[in-house]
Amino acid sequence: MEDLSNYRKSYEKSQLLENAIPEDPINLFHKWFHEVKDFGGVDEVNAMTVSTIGLDGFPKARVVLLKKYNEDGFIFYTNYDSEKGKAILKNPNVCLSFFWPVMERQIIIKGLAEKTSTAVSDNYFDSRPDGSKLGAIVSAQSEIIPSREFLDSKLKKLEAEYMGKEILRPDYWGGFLVKPVEVEFWQGRPNRLHDRIRYQLDSTFNWKIDRLSP
Repeated sequence: MEDLSNYRKSYEKSQLLENAIPEDPINLFHKWFHEVKDFGGVDEVNAMTVSTIGLDGFPKARVVLLKKYNEDGFIFYTNYDSEKGKAILKNPNVCLSFFWPVMERQIIIKGLAEKTSTAVSDNYFDSRPDGSKLGAIVSAQSEIIPSREFLDSKLKKLEAEYMGKEILRPDYWGGFLVKPVEVEFWQGRPNRLHDRIRYQLDSTFNWKIDRLSP
């Protein structure tokens, strides 16, 4: 067994104090997101982990790309018939998490997921390159396939079939909007005394703000 107990670092790049935060977590998310993007050193600042409770009762986490966020919540796209899609449709309680080590920050979002409207899904699908559109059609996401060659062959057939034609979004592919009910911001600090600020949506749909012990 490899001993990793000596993997340590001191977190000293920033701080998160109550006198410098907005009342709404979306505004703080926006601020952090653009600070990380502008700082550089992150290939895909919109990469996030989506955690769900699967049909088998086990939690499962995977990295996807955030495609839009606003006051309503956070949007990503997937195949509704995939393992992830089926899990969300069965249990819409999901968790999103962002980890930006370049600035020693994490954001953890608990929320309720629902399908985006047909118009929202159509508009995003139409904005994708043709290769990505065909990829969404080719892949029966999460299903067992015999080989890589099977996938490549299927794509070539579809490329020929759709040559010069409009590629429409399949009904089984679209967006999920995650409406947050709790958002926690984590900022690394020295001596493991990290800053943790939690926003929780109360019964009046206002955000309650608390500091958590690290």
